[in-house]
Amino acid sequence: MNVFAGVRSAAGAEQKDAGSAGGEALLELTPHRMAVCHLVQVFAPPGAQQEGGPATPPFPFESVAHHNRLGLFLFSLTRSCEDFLEPPLEELLRQLKAVDDLVNGWLCEQLTTTLSGLISPDDLFNFFDKLRGVLTSPEGASVEDDFLDPNSQLGVYLRCCIIAFNSMTFEGVCHLLSNLVAYCNSAETSYDLAEDEDFNSEMEMSDLMDADIGVRAGVFDKYGQGYATESHMGESSSSFIHAPISLHDFDEDNIFKADENPTCLRSRWQLEAYLNQQADILEKDPSSVPLNSFNATMTQLQTLAPELHRVQFLQHLNALSHDDYVSALDNLHRYVDYSAGQGLFSRSLSANQDIIVGKYESALLSLGSLHCYFGHPKKALEAFTEAVRVSQMNNDDSCLAYILGAISNLLSKIGISSTVGIIGSPYSLGNNSGLGTPLSIQQQLLVLLKRSLKRADMLKLTSLISFDHISLAKFDLKHVQRPLVSFGPNASTKLRTCPADVCKNLRLSSHVLSDFGTGDLSTSHDNGSFSTSWLRNLSAASSSWCSSSTKPGKQIVNDFDNFHFNAQPSPIPTSVLQLAGSAYLMRATAWEHYGSAPMVRMNALVYTTCFADAASSPELSLAYVKLIQQLVVFKGYSVAFGALKLAEEKFPSSTNPHIHLLKMQLLHDRALHRGHLRVAQQICDEFGVLSSSVSGVDIELKTEASLRHARTLLAAKQFSQAAVVANSLFSTCYKYNMQVENASVLLLLAEIHKKSDNAVLGLPYALASQSFCKSFNLDLLEASATLTLAELWLALGSSHAKRALSLVYQSLPMILGHGGLELRARAHIVLAKCYLTDPEYSVSEDPCAVLDPLNQAAEDLQVLEYHDMAAEAYYLKAMAYNHLGKEGEREEAAARFKEHVTAVENPRDEEASLAY
Repeated sequence: MNVFAGVRSAAGAEQKDAGSAGGEALLELTPHRMAVCHLVQVFAPPGAQQEGGPATPPFPFESVAHHNRLGLFLFSLTRSCEDFLEPPLEELLRQLKAVDDLVNGWLCEQLTTTLSGLISPDDLFNFFDKLRGVLTSPEGASVEDDFLDPNSQLGVYLRCCIIAFNSMTFEGVCHLLSNLVAYCNSAETSYDLAEDEDFNSEMEMSDLMDADIGVRAGVFDKYGQGYATESHMGESSSSFIHAPISLHDFDEDNIFKADENPTCLRSRWQLEAYLNQQADILEKDPSSVPLNSFNATMTQLQTLAPELHRVQFLQHLNALSHDDYVSALDNLHRYVDYSAGQGLFSRSLSANQDIIVGKYESALLSLGSLHCYFGHPKKALEAFTEAVRVSQMNNDDSCLAYILGAISNLLSKIGISSTVGIIGSPYSLGNNSGLGTPLSIQQQLLVLLKRSLKRADMLKLTSLISFDHISLAKFDLKHVQRPLVSFGPNASTKLRTCPADVCKNLRLSSHVLSDFGTGDLSTSHDNGSFSTSWLRNLSAASSSWCSSSTKPGKQIVNDFDNFHFNAQPSPIPTSVLQLAGSAYLMRATAWEHYGSAPMVRMNALVYTTCFADAASSPELSLAYVKLIQQLVVFKGYSVAFGALKLAEEKFPSSTNPHIHLLKMQLLHDRALHRGHLRVAQQICDEFGVLSSSVSGVDIELKTEASLRHARTLLAAKQFSQAAVVANSLFSTCYKYNMQVENASVLLLLAEIHKKSDNAVLGLPYALASQSFCKSFNLDLLEASATLTLAELWLALGSSHAKRALSLVYQSLPMILGHGGLELRARAHIVLAKCYLTDPEYSVSEDPCAVLDPLNQAAEDLQVLEYHDMAAEAYYLKAMAYNHLGKEGEREEAAARFKEHVTAVENPRDEEASLAY
C-alpha cells in the first residue's frame, strides 16, 4: 500500500532519463544511501502485490500499520537535513529498532547481511538492478494496483541513487566499496566484508581514494531541483550546492579551518543546517567566533551559493558582536535587499521586464519594516507608500495585502498623531469615507486593518489573516469603535470596547493551526525540518527504550505509543507556530487589561509550554516577564527576583530589553516600598535613557518612565511637581490616543490630590478614571479607582463614611478575587478606616470587622516590604486595641508602627535595593 505516493518532486521528470543523457549524477552515492535503498526495497519488494494481494502487507510485516511505520521512517530518512555528515550504521540500526522490534530484529539482520554480501562491483550492479524492479509495475498488474510510485518521495530517491550508480566510473565503484567497508566497521560489528587486500595493490587503492569523483558545476544547468526540496520563489532552482569540505565538520575547533580539498555536492538543507548551527553559536557565545576567519568562510559560501541570503545575516550578527557597526549595517541592508520576496507572495507576469515583478515592492516592504524596527516612522511610511504604488502598478495583490498589514502595524506602534500628513497620501486611504465626513486617524487605522484582512481572505493568505485578526484584537482592546454616522435616530450611543470582539478575533487567529495542512500552506513550508526533528526524537526515544528494556523484571509489551507519541515532533513550521503563539500572548495581555490574573497566568503558561521551541527570543522573554510580574504581585519580591535570576540565565538582561525593563520595574517598585527614594530616582533616570529620542517612537516606554517619575515625586511629597509631570503625561497620552493609559494617569492625579489634602480636587479625576475604566472594561483598575474614590469621600469627613463603605464593598469582590497583595492590603485598610470613621460603629461590639482586615493587610505588606502603608495598618491596629483597652497589643502595634515610620524617614542600606 503506497501511503507516500502523494509526495512528489518537481524534478522527477527531468531525472528520469538522466542516466542515458551522459551527464553526472545529481547526488553523491554513499553507503548510507545504499542502506536506505535496501530498506525501501524491503518496504516495497518487487511482485509483492501478486503474492499477497493489495490488502496484505509484504513479508515480514504483520499489519498495514506496521508496514506504514517503516514507510514513515524511510520518508523521514530521505528528507532529514540535520548534518553534513551522514549518520553511521550504528545510529541507523538504533533508529531502526523502533520499527524492527515487532519482527524480532529481522530488518536489522537483513540489512547487515545484505551489506556484508556486497564485496565486488558485480554485487553492486546486481543490487541496483534489483532496485529497478521496485519502480516497475509487476507483470500483469493493472493500473489500479498499488506499487511504489516512481514520482513519490521514495520513488524519486531510488531513481536518483540508480542514476548516480549508472554514472559512476569503475574507480568510483571501487571507492564506494571501500567506503562501504568503513561504514560497516564503524558499527563495531564483525561483518565479513571486503578488505583492502581484495584490491590489486595499496597504490591502486590510494589512487582510487584520491580520485576526484565530484560533480561538475555544469550539472546544475541540466538538473533543476533534485529530489530533496522545492526551491522558493526568487531563489536558485538548484537544491544542491557546491560547498567546501571545511564546512562539513561541525566540531568547534575545525569549523573555520581552511581546506584546499575539492568541492563536493551538498543539498540546500544541509547548508541551511550549517547556517542554523552557526546562528546558534553566534547567539549563545558570540565571543568564541573569530571575526575575520568566519567572514572568510561565509564569503566563500556566498560565492558558491549566492542564493543563500542568510549568509549575509550571519555576517551581520558576527560584525555586530564584534562592534563593527558599519559592516553590520551594510550586511543587514544587503540581507534585506536580496532576500526580499523569497517565497512570500504568488507573482503575476508583467510587461515591464526591467523590474522583476515582486522583487522591488517586496524590497520596499522590507525596507519599510526595517525603518519601523529601528524607529524611523516617517521613512517607513514613505517606503510603504512607494511599495503600494508599485504593487498597484504590477497588480501584485498579495504584496499589497502585506503592505496594508505592515502600515497598520506601524500606526499601532508609533502613535496616531505622528502619521498626520502622510497617511492621507493619494496612495493610501484618502481623506473621507464617501459620506462627506472626514475620517479620524483612528478610524483610518481600522479601515486599513479591515482592508488588509479582506484582501488576505480573498487571496487565501492564511498567515496574514491570522496576523490581521491579532491586530484587530489589539485595536479593539484599546480603542472605542465610534460609528461613522454619529447622528440621527440610528446613531449608536454605546461608547465601550467589546471584549467579545477581542476574544473572537484571537480565536480566529488561532485557526492558522487548523488551516495548516490544507491547500498549499503546508507544502510551501516543507523544508525537511520536521523529518530531521522526527528522527532525532525517534533516536532518543529508542535509546531510552533500549536502556529501560535491559533492566531485569521490566518489559514493554507494546511500543506503539513510544514510536508514535514520544518520537513525534510538531510538523507545523516555526512561522505558523509563532503566529498561533502570538494569539496566546495577546490573550494574556487582554486579560491583564480586563483584570483576570488566573487567565493571564494560564495563557502565559500555555505559550511557554507549547510554543517555546518555535518562539522568538523577544516573545518568549515577554511571556516570562508576564509570569514574573504575576509572581511579584501575588508572592512578593523575594520569589520574583528568584524567578528573574532564572530568566536572566536564559535571556541575559544586557541583550534582552524585556528582561532588562522588568528588572528595572521590580527594583523601582521595591525601592519605593522601602522608602529608598534616591535609588528610585536613579532608576527613573535610567528609564528615561532607554527610550528613543525620536518623537512618536517608544511611546509606551516614555509613558511608563513619566508615570514612575511622578510616583517617585509623590512618594517624596513633592505634590506640585508630581502634578505637573502627571498633567504633561495626560496631554501626551491624549495626543497619541492612548486612552487606556489615560485611565492610570487620571487615577494618579487623584492620588496626588488625596495625599496633598485636596480631596475635593481629586474627586473629578477619580470619577474620570472610573469612567475610562468602564469604557475600556478595565475591571481591576476600575476597582482600584473605586477604592480611591472611597478614600476621597472619607477625607471629606465622617458624614461620608457610609458612602465610602458602600464603594469599598462594591469593589471588594473584584479585588479579593483578582487583586494582588498591595491592592488587597489597601482595600483592607480602607475598609477598617471606614468602620473607625463611622460614628455609629463601636469597636467593642464588633472588633473583628476592623482587626481581621488589618491583620491580613499587615501580613501582606510584610511580604512586600511596604513600610509606609504597613505603618498606617499598625497605627489603625493600635487605635482599635486602644478602644478595646488591650494595652499589650496596643503597645506592640505601636512599636511596629514606629519601626516602619523610622524605616521610611531614615532609610538604611539604600544600595541594597539595587541588589537581588
